[in-house]
Amino acid sequence: MTTKATEFKHVSYLWDDAKAAEMAGDEVALLIYRSNLLGADLRLTNYGGGNTSCKAMAKDPLTGKESEIMWVKGSGGDLGTLKKSGLAALYVDRLRDLKNIYRGLDHEDEMVELFNHCIYDLNSKAPSIDTPLHGFLPFKHIDHLHPDAAIAIAAAADGEQITKELFNGTIGWVKWQKPGFELGLMLRQCLDENPGIRGIMLGSHGLFTWGDTAFESYINTLEVIEKCAEYLEANYGKKGPVFAGQKIQSAEKAQREKQAAAIAPVLRGFCSSERHMVGHFTDDSRVLEFINSNDLDRLAPLGTSCPDHFLRTKISPLVLKLDVNEDLSDVKALKEKLAPEFEAYRKMYAEYYNSCKHDNSPAMRDANPVIILYPGIGMFSFSKDKQTARVAAEFYTNAINVMKGAEAISSYTSLPRQEAFNIEYWLLEEAKLQRMPKPKPLSGKIALVTGSAGGIGKAIARKFVEEGAVVILNDMNAERLQSAGDEFNSKYGKDSYATAILNVTSAADIESAFNTAALAFGGVDIVVNNAGLSISKTIADHTEQDWDLLYDVLVKGQFLVTQAAAAVMQKQDKGGDVLNIVSKNALVSGPNNAGYGSAKAAQLHLSRLNAAELGADGIRVNVVNPDAVISDSNIWAGGWAEGRAKAYGITVAELPAYYAKRTLLNEIILPDDIANACFAFVGGLLSKSTGNVLNVDGGVATAFVR
Repeated sequence: MTTKATEFKHVSYLWDDAKAAEMAGDEVALLIYRSNLLGADLRLTNYGGGNTSCKAMAKDPLTGKESEIMWVKGSGGDLGTLKKSGLAALYVDRLRDLKNIYRGLDHEDEMVELFNHCIYDLNSKAPSIDTPLHGFLPFKHIDHLHPDAAIAIAAAADGEQITKELFNGTIGWVKWQKPGFELGLMLRQCLDENPGIRGIMLGSHGLFTWGDTAFESYINTLEVIEKCAEYLEANYGKKGPVFAGQKIQSAEKAQREKQAAAIAPVLRGFCSSERHMVGHFTDDSRVLEFINSNDLDRLAPLGTSCPDHFLRTKISPLVLKLDVNEDLSDVKALKEKLAPEFEAYRKMYAEYYNSCKHDNSPAMRDANPVIILYPGIGMFSFSKDKQTARVAAEFYTNAINVMKGAEAISSYTSLPRQEAFNIEYWLLEEAKLQRMPKPKPLSGKIALVTGSAGGIGKAIARKFVEEGAVVILNDMNAERLQSAGDEFNSKYGKDSYATAILNVTSAADIESAFNTAALAFGGVDIVVNNAGLSISKTIADHTEQDWDLLYDVLVKGQFLVTQAAAAVMQKQDKGGDVLNIVSKNALVSGPNNAGYGSAKAAQLHLSRLNAAELGADGIRVNVVNPDAVISDSNIWAGGWAEGRAKAYGITVAELPAYYAKRTLLNEIILPDDIANACFAFVGGLLSKSTGNVLNVDGGVATAFVR
């Protein structure tokens, strides 16, 4: 093979000879290297999709003899991030001997348990259902990928003929068959009947390619996919405009985001009828080309072809019947318009389930759509967490690419409904779902914590993410916010958070922050009013400017943020939580504290008033009263510490000990203590509690609520 890196236009050639040379002789290391390169290019495969393998000799620990071992990506892994711990290692001869006891297609699922009898490395990952597909082929290195360009041909009505002509018979064809033992035998039969081929196209599914070395397999894979992509590109437009041309024009970018932010919480509410879902929105140009087209109504109901696609996107999307400039301000009218569309989708899904189910099929799962298309605006996806929702959107974009290609060269064919059902409700798939960890208490929840770039706010946001939520980090200080975002990205990953500049006294900033929440995650469930400041002065020294600033940030800010939060929560119609971080100063009188203490008292009573009004919507409003939380606090970085020290007749250095000693428990209060109190309110055990005050101050008797 003599292809040069510069000759690839549709795939990324990433192989580094120097790096590969460092791994010479270590076939497993080269397998991981190749896998990571393939997984780094989403044009080659999807997140979590595809698998790779290598076969090499290794010493049998029992006999000491050299045995042929196959290392293959294990169940549930991702090529882009694959490590050795993600591989399954099996004896090749034992795996192939399973053919001797195979009882036929109706019994192929029982073979999966028998893979365990072939394990070489007892610490390896569990073998995936695709293990025999690699094991029954003789090649040292094998790649099985789901590239859009190849699946477009595999999903075309005459894909077999196109494959034969395009590759002059050097790529075999295996008709659609559910992944498993039978498909492994079919791949071997195809090779036996077509000796010398360089790969096999799987009908409606994907591509198998191989080589004698890791590099040969890598370059062969790229060459085959490149040729598929070139063929598609050469045919776009020959039969007419892509997707039969555009039916409508997209709204401008600002209008798309405005409409998406307005409707996302409503859609999320409908999609969360069984459990809280997290959303994702994209107005990618490939999505817009499809959803604005004349062919949308014909192609969307067909569903997807590749099993990796529809397992994550459901059998088909919901297409909204809304204008790009639809007035979305009347939430009641909007819900009345959308409700029949969701009911129709749920009915369609139930009919699909009931018409295809077997006697032993698992119970029907959530009938709500995962993918929602809004022509002219973009695509929404909803799932159990942000990563799953984002990946679902990526997979449906892949499906769009497949439909586009298949329609350009032939006509697109989706999987028959029964075949799709057999994958979606496969007992092995159900067993995998049942083995998944129990959801964390805040899974599916979205939290906006004001002032969350440091101190108490960041501790609360951190606690919420660790308990399963996603968060909107925000702060007035862009540099501080960037630092917090970097920290969360490093510790929890990009799908755990979004960021927004937020001054709680600015209505425009508040609107923008909640729009960020809607576009990033679909809405909001928990709002923590934590942003604040403190000014400690005598009555004589207090200025009108001091007074206005305290009341604007603490009282007006809390009100405006709560007002915006309630509007989003009411759109979702799933209840919610508002937590107000107030202070023991709301209850305790002291010197040099007229402005701050009275503003805190106003915050406390405003919380009661809001609890009384919002309870009818299932929105709980509760208060956490901290005291003397010094660690990483903006408040203590200013003049507050000096003011309090002066009031108590001590030095600033003596403040932590002073505050601890005056408490009943003699404890210093930390940001994590406040975060734990917040979680106590929203974690599920106090779901019937509202209008309450929880003191976290180590025990200050004068602050007891009475």
